[in-house]
Amino acid sequence: MLKTKYFFGYIINLSLLFFLLGNPQNAMAKMPETEVEIPSQFTKIEQPLPLKIGITLGGIGLISLELWWFLFSKTKAQQAEKDYEVQE
Repeated sequence: MLKTKYFFGYIINLSLLFFLLGNPQNAMAKMPETEVEIPSQFTKIEQPLPLKIGITLGGIGLISLELWWFLFSKTKAQQAEKDYEVQE
């Protein structure tokens, strides 16, 4: 059985979805009436080669650090000592 707060959340989300799909003219912002010329292709911005290499190596280094941290680093846990029923 669904909890009531989840049930009302689903109902609100579905009603918003149906409103947006059923009446897209009211949901979208209106564009100005004048025609704006949009270029048909993207403009290519050439970056220097050392910058490309530096960004690539930095990304590979961060990914490697993350993999090492989560997969290969070992925790340094040790057994606790007990002296007279007190754990240290």
